[in-house]
Order: sequence, then C-alpha cells, then structure tokens
Amino acid sequence: MSENRRLTLKLAAMAAGSFAFGFALVPLYDVFCEIAGIGSRANLERAAVVAEAPDADRRVVVEFTSSVPDGGAWTLLPAVSSMEVEPGRLYEAHYVATNLAGRPATGQAVPSIAPARANRHFRKTECFCFTPQAFEADERRELRVRFVVDRELPAGIDRLTLSYAFYDASRAGAG
Repeated sequence: MSENRRLTLKLAAMAAGSFAFGFALVPLYDVFCEIAGIGSRANLERAAVVAEAPDADRRVVVEFTSSVPDGGAWTLLPAVSSMEVEPGRLYEAHYVATNLAGRPATGQAVPSIAPARANRHFRKTECFCFTPQAFEADERRELRVRFVVDRELPAGIDRLTLSYAFYDASRAGAG
C-alpha cells in the first residue's frame, strides 16, 4: 500500500472519529449537567414541585457575584449583592449586562454555585444563562434568573453564592 493511501486512510479515520465525537458531545454534556446538578429537565421539574412547599423556619443567604474573565467588552453586575431566602420558595434576581464593544455582540453566561456541595440543591427554573444573549452596540439590559433553594439543602449550609462568568460568545465563534 502506498504511503499516500495510508495517509489518506488515517486522515479519513480521524475525520470520522472527530465527527463521531461531535455527536457524542451532546449526551456527554447532558450527563455532565446531570452530575453537576445544572440545567437538566429533571431538576427543573423537581424545582417546580419544591417551590410549592417552602420551609418557613429556615433562612439561607444567597450572594450574587459576576465576572468577565476573557477581558471582553462587557459589564455584568448583580442588581443586589445578596438576598435572604426560604428553602422551597421560588425567587427572582436580576443582573444588568452592558455591551461595551461598540458593535452588536453575543454574550454567554456560565453559572457556578458555591459551596460546590450545594450545587444540586440550587435549581434555576429560568435563567439568562440557558441561551446566548444577543446585544446591539452599547445596549444595556436587565437579565433575570428565577431559582429555588431545595428544602433538602444540608443543615450546615446557610450561605450560597451564585456567580456568573460572562463570555463574549461572538468573539469565540469568530476565532
């Protein structure tokens, strides 16, 4: 077999493997989200049920923070720095995002919860992080997140931090 033919077969195998890996990413992402406790449909359905029975005897402080790690031309700031919530009750918080790029751009928020062991007990029923956010040049917008802290949150946890890293998705797609 000629060297060119071997190289062609290897390249074709790599292309097929890459294509198969691309298809496998969607179910792998779903598994990751399920393990991490973020964004799964089961968690959203469970959050809707939990929201019907709040624990009026317990209070948890939820702190809100944000960052723009890639140095993008954005600001993302929480409307309030914290709120006191009852586990099992549905709440709403807001962040204010501004596109400073001087051109239309798309931002994507990536959430995280601290402490990590509380992650599966924090349910977002609606979140600007679920989809990329398209902005016009210099547009400023209020973004909403609706959430429930599970009644099953371990007793030793009385403070959570919801943090968003906001990335310029339009730059990532162009590169």
